[in-house]
Amino acid sequence: MSKSLVIVESPAKCRTLSKFLGENFDVVASMGHLIDLPSSNMGVDIEDNFKPNYVVISKRKKILKELKDKAQDKSIIYLATDPDREGEAISWHLGRELCNEHSKGLRVEFHEITRSAIDAAFKNPRELDMNKVNAQQSRRILDRIVGYNLSPLLWKKVGKGLSAGRVQSVALRLIVDREHKIKGFVPEEYWEIEAQLQKIDDKSPAFSAKLNQIKGKKPQIKDQKQAQDLVELLRPREYILIDVKQQQKVRKPPAAYTTSKMQQDAFNRLRFPANKTMRVAQQLYEGLELGSEGSLGLITYMRTDSTTISNEAQAEAREYIKKEFGPKYIPKHPHKAKQKARAQQAHEAIRPTSVNRQPKEIRKYLSTDQYRLYELIWVRFLQSQMSSAVFNATTADISARLQADPSDDYIFRATGSQLIFDGFLKVRQDEGDEKDENAGHLPRMAKDEGLKLIDLIPSQHFTKPPARFSDASLVKELEEKDIGRPSTYAPIISTIVDRHYVERKSGYFYPTDLGMVVTELLVKHFPQVLSVSFTAEMEDELDKVEEGTMDWVQVLKDFYGPFNKSLSQAQVKMKDMKKEHIRTEYKCELCGKVMLFRWSKRGTFLGCSGFPKCKSTKPATKAEDGSIQVTEVETIDEACQKCGKPMIVKYSRRGKFLSCSDYPRCKNAKPFPTGVKCPQPGCDGELLNRYSRRGPFYGCSRYPDCKYTARNLPEKTN
Repeated sequence: MSKSLVIVESPAKCRTLSKFLGENFDVVASMGHLIDLPSSNMGVDIEDNFKPNYVVISKRKKILKELKDKAQDKSIIYLATDPDREGEAISWHLGRELCNEHSKGLRVEFHEITRSAIDAAFKNPRELDMNKVNAQQSRRILDRIVGYNLSPLLWKKVGKGLSAGRVQSVALRLIVDREHKIKGFVPEEYWEIEAQLQKIDDKSPAFSAKLNQIKGKKPQIKDQKQAQDLVELLRPREYILIDVKQQQKVRKPPAAYTTSKMQQDAFNRLRFPANKTMRVAQQLYEGLELGSEGSLGLITYMRTDSTTISNEAQAEAREYIKKEFGPKYIPKHPHKAKQKARAQQAHEAIRPTSVNRQPKEIRKYLSTDQYRLYELIWVRFLQSQMSSAVFNATTADISARLQADPSDDYIFRATGSQLIFDGFLKVRQDEGDEKDENAGHLPRMAKDEGLKLIDLIPSQHFTKPPARFSDASLVKELEEKDIGRPSTYAPIISTIVDRHYVERKSGYFYPTDLGMVVTELLVKHFPQVLSVSFTAEMEDELDKVEEGTMDWVQVLKDFYGPFNKSLSQAQVKMKDMKKEHIRTEYKCELCGKVMLFRWSKRGTFLGCSGFPKCKSTKPATKAEDGSIQVTEVETIDEACQKCGKPMIVKYSRRGKFLSCSDYPRCKNAKPFPTGVKCPQPGCDGELLNRYSRRGPFYGCSRYPDCKYTARNLPEKTN
């Protein structure tokens, strides 16, 4: 009996599926896309209804040949790529290359790599969904049209090697717009007054209440004098409880993770950047060796915007909760989480493939990162299936009165809550991550009861600017504004970081000079493409293509007309940043000529007007008032090995490096140290930031004596 051919995307899936399917199936990996638009040109015939010119990716020709050889004698070819638009498009390309009149291609789709899910998928194969293929195809062509037109424009006007993208440029705009708001923010002073109060009997603990109303309005205390005057006015008054309300509040558990929520929590709790979260989640999904159980997928598919949970998973979770915590922790009916508009209901939320596979029981089989993310997903899913938490919430209004005037002109408010049933809060990943649910608990008090004033405390505050985006808050913003989709959040962030449009500092994104200038130019000349609302509308249209209610070619036509008009105008009118320069009062330290404030794709700087004969430069920026300021050089406690002068920190498109401060007279440079010792036994070297054609990596400072390398920086040890 001839084996059936099964094609998945990654070798990790091959191992897991082979175990489940048995010897009658030959499982092989395509390693992702084999067919794509060419890299040497746009590859789209705009005049012929945007017909794409697909080619075999040169580095994947050998893989395709091997797949064709394996497919020759197969009557059935199962296309088992990822269950999303991109996976559907990969299956479509594979089917066109491998299937003929003697073989049939069938699409199998599964959202978790477990025996039951695989058995069900192969019992119910389907035809390819061309609506999904067309949605992915139109997205790819849209991105190609934008990228292959805007990027050369930026090369011409700003600098070589830059890129622009339909979605990445909008994400960058969000960061740049936020930076403008922060820099333009003027803090305003305000004061609050807090009363420390106690029951007259002195037996109950003191509690605090904030001044909440003055003559029926919110307090507007703008300076210290006004605050002190109020304190003196309020100190001699009587404090009477005029109203107390108690009510039970129910706090529902959070829904199981969508991609966005998982990325946000992984950053907030574990400090994982979005791309690391997705990389580790992919490993958990594809399958890991679990001792005697063999290779097994630990979570469901991790690219989803759905909060749906299968009936089987709900039943298993309810049984687990009953066994571990008791019947009262099981809700009468499973919670139904609110779904995002157009969420893919056929998908599930991200959850463990079995809730009985507790994190602590499989920890020895997982890396630290795999364990931490799996535990996060497991806890969130378990909580989503548990009963709500219940609190007693108390609100007390206290009047500060004069004996001669019982009017309630000054009202203080105290609030408190007491946890009476913990529900889903019974399960916590880290006790330190949750607030004390009994904080602010108030003593039992009766209306019209008098209270003793212990102290009045004025406190100064200032309004704060909006916070810069982190991985978590940027992903949240992208999701809320419908920019991109679950599979694109991490690549969007990686792209704008890798292109040096933004920098991460202490976990937050700061736009570089390059990012600011590129955004300014694109917003001015392509306002529609850089519009947040337009990008969201485009995502909506792509969803309609997937649903079969909109023609993909018409979507492209509607976009291309206005875009091409803007492109033609920008070719002529866009400012040429390469020719921009401003004479300054600074003199060149090497030749004495005037220094010019100039621009490059790595940012602004001072360059000698004698260039190219004199190549002296200094880092510089333009202040808000338009003045030119030399940027302080970042130094390091190390001398140049060649000339003995101090080494300084510089930046290139590849990141930080060390350079001699006497450049260009001395051109000594070296990779930037990380402060992490080489983990190779017996080696006393240090890991350095290095770069190859395959991207950044970490290598030992003792190379070639020690050839240790790593893609990810090991944890620092003492």
